[in-house]
Amino acid sequence: MNRSGDAHLRTWTLRFMALLAADTHDQLAWLSEREVATKDVVEEVELLCRVSEGLAERGAFEPGHLHDLRAIGRRLAEIDADGRVGLWAEALATDPAWDDIRSLARRFLISTPGDRRQPLPGPVRPYTGGP
Repeated sequence: MNRSGDAHLRTWTLRFMALLAADTHDQLAWLSEREVATKDVVEEVELLCRVSEGLAERGAFEPGHLHDLRAIGRRLAEIDADGRVGLWAEALATDPAWDDIRSLARRFLISTPGDRRQPLPGPVRPYTGGP
């Protein structure tokens, strides 16, 4: 992968971790404008955790920063199929796994150099077919 691709994946990982680390009320406010399936969040974060291994090998993350990402991946793996059904807003309110993941994401962001005040991701604009 090229350096710009690594930089993009690193940024995406940091932005997603910022979303996971946000206070519950901030997450719910962000989600009030969207319908995000819990399974989609789990799959995306699991992918980012796996990709981060390669990013660390290429220097985009320090190997020591992977400890928290691995812990997040393990905690996500513990969420059973029933816990992945439905909207993420509902899961945030009912599944204590998300409190654990929030703490791990915060720990990761604190230990990772860079701007720790990552904003929540902006709304996704629908594709209109043009540039």
